[in-house]
Amino acid sequence: MRYTKSLVLIIALAICAVCILPREVRADQIVRLKDVARIEGARSNQLVGYGLVVGLDGSGDSQQTLFTTQSVSNLLQRFGVSLLGAKPKVKNVAAVMITADLPPFVRPGTKIDVQVSSLGDAKSLQGGTLLQSPLQAANGQVYAVAQGSVSIGGFTAGSEGNTVTKNHTTVGRIPGGAIVEQGVPTTLNSGGFVSVLLNNPDFATAVRVADAVNAEVGAGSATALDAATVQVKADGLQNVTSLIAGIGDLTVAQSNIAKIIVNERTGTVVIGGTVQLSPVAVSHGSLSVAVSTEFEVSQPSPLSRGGTTAVVPRTTVEAQEEGGRLVHVKPGNTLEELVRSLNALKVTPRDIVAILQALKQAGALHAELEII
Repeated sequence: MRYTKSLVLIIALAICAVCILPREVRADQIVRLKDVARIEGARSNQLVGYGLVVGLDGSGDSQQTLFTTQSVSNLLQRFGVSLLGAKPKVKNVAAVMITADLPPFVRPGTKIDVQVSSLGDAKSLQGGTLLQSPLQAANGQVYAVAQGSVSIGGFTAGSEGNTVTKNHTTVGRIPGGAIVEQGVPTTLNSGGFVSVLLNNPDFATAVRVADAVNAEVGAGSATALDAATVQVKADGLQNVTSLIAGIGDLTVAQSNIAKIIVNERTGTVVIGGTVQLSPVAVSHGSLSVAVSTEFEVSQPSPLSRGGTTAVVPRTTVEAQEEGGRLVHVKPGNTLEELVRSLNALKVTPRDIVAILQALKQAGALHAELEII
């Protein structure tokens, strides 16, 4: 057996204090307000429903999926077909859950996309058609009705255990497959104010948004209530839509939070451009241990008495360690310097995760380290 263990040694050098760029030269991004914020009240709503997909080529639910057979029986009874207690064959039918997002400001008759997901043990929804199914919101009311041909963007082919599958064939979409029956009332002007909600709450960005709105609409029109909410006066304005359209095109400097996102399952590391480093030295090496066992046959001497043939295991242990490489990370262009140093160590993404965690513990990494 072979075991591989990465050894990461972090030595923090107390040479200088935390290197923070002046506020004037920080890498703040100039963005439109509509791209980083939304208006309170203008939100989508989730819809869900249950339905049947028919017309499958033997890839539907099995007879053991009781809710599918019961649903088919109930459906046929609605059309005046009585099965007299018999269980219908449902290999061409699949029970599915239907989900959709109801956008704000939609009106009855608008078509929206829906997603269809197998609920039973169907093998594929390829070629199926969803029968008319109501979609409900959390309050139990029906807001849309879905029906149409399911598109799975893949296929399943083969028989008798030899099959080829492309993409996920038990989940599909129906573009424009649901018709909105009723809209959700939307209130943008609450108590004479319009609230602008930042997607990424930040106090500096909220203050800048309020300043930009005051410069455009008038002094005292906007107030930053907290890191996520900017309140804009709408009193005396005949058209709130015009106000929202006007402030939506304003440009502001978005203050970016130094953050590193790490996905340990996939080894993905995303490093933000405002990450700061203190001077530090990093040494990386790897230790490889190989353990092998060979079985040899031990024969007794030709003249011995009572001797027996025995199997004797012989175990060999080999250890190999790569030479450590010490890299000095200097302050400066933070992201560029960090990436250059990690590349110099020639480490894998999973080793980078360990190095970043050790840098954070040593106090040399000045950023939020978020592991997902």
